[in-house]
Amino acid sequence: MFSEEHKLAGVAYPKGFTAAGVRAGIKKNGNLDVAVIYSDKIADVAGVFTQNQVAAAPVRVSKVVVKTGKAQAVVANAGCANACTGEQGLRDAEEMCKIAAKELNCREDNVIVASTGVIGVTLPMDKMENGIKAAVKELSKDGSVNAGNAIITTDTYSKCCATEITIDGKEVRFGVIAKGSGMIQPNMATMLCFITTDAAIDQKLLQEALSEITEVTFNMISVDGDMSTNDMVTVMANGEAGNKKIVEKNDDYKIFYDTLKEICTELSKKIAADGEGATKFLTIHVHGAESFADAKQVGMSVAKSPLVKTAFFGEDPNWGRVICAVGYSGVKISPEKTIIKFGDVPVYAHSVGAEFDMAELKKVMEQSEILIDIDLGEGNEEATVFSCDLSFLYIKINADYTT
Repeated sequence: MFSEEHKLAGVAYPKGFTAAGVRAGIKKNGNLDVAVIYSDKIADVAGVFTQNQVAAAPVRVSKVVVKTGKAQAVVANAGCANACTGEQGLRDAEEMCKIAAKELNCREDNVIVASTGVIGVTLPMDKMENGIKAAVKELSKDGSVNAGNAIITTDTYSKCCATEITIDGKEVRFGVIAKGSGMIQPNMATMLCFITTDAAIDQKLLQEALSEITEVTFNMISVDGDMSTNDMVTVMANGEAGNKKIVEKNDDYKIFYDTLKEICTELSKKIAADGEGATKFLTIHVHGAESFADAKQVGMSVAKSPLVKTAFFGEDPNWGRVICAVGYSGVKISPEKTIIKFGDVPVYAHSVGAEFDMAELKKVMEQSEILIDIDLGEGNEEATVFSCDLSFLYIKINADYTT
């Protein structure tokens, strides 16, 4: 459903949105590091934020903005997280709002701010101010690619997509840019995700949809089991498509909801697959559980296991590490009912290793995308977790992160 033709338009694909990304000198490597996304008219907004108790200043400021239900712009930077920076950090995040509001001629409390990068470092506000001003001047319908590149850190590429659907006989567009590669673990992962749409939808319904969808998408990924201080996902809906406003959970709402869910699922996969140093994208499907919570807990236990992740990096079909992680997940299981497959190849069944064709299993382990299928045999609920392997490069990236 995602349009390759319009993917590069990203957050600027929906009507009434523009974007830009510029170099402000915040990143040490001199790459793009300040992004601005702007809606011509005030939009309804929804947001979900990290549950880390040490939330960064921009998260605290943006929560207040989202609580108003209205937003018109996003200002984001990479290279400095503005986390654990005390009162100065809060003042700097608020100053980002003020600078952007003045340049865009909008209200300060309609500006969402986000930061990503090194924790414990204050923002260089002279560079930030120049960056915001420069980005505002460059706002365009072609600016999403630069905006996406301006928010990445250790990502190998900026995540983006765009699509359109029909609601009430009107073409409704969606666009998104996101970043995420390391320190990935719910709730949520180290990720920034900005979604735009020209749909007209009630703000409370928009927030309810995003909160529900986040639980089964962005909160179902893990690269390294670390929860960040800066994560957020926001949706701005400016109504420019001209559809009859969605104010109840009718057929139009379902179309909107399903599209938003597909977008968030797609981005979740991209973030997990682009985990720092990753060579394998792992989909862990747990079914036969008594509850969704049980299935997720088992899936996350496997996804976070360093032994599982390094085995898949080495293409070693060591299924013992997987059943071990299932067993210590904290969920009550019956080993005699549990079946584990790598791809379509059963490797564990009914308390013992299964007989399998090693040549077939070797083919599975050599793939860049691998399914770990776990049937608990206890019920009818299921959950899917997205993860990746753990390579030498992950250690290299994170050993050198601040130096």
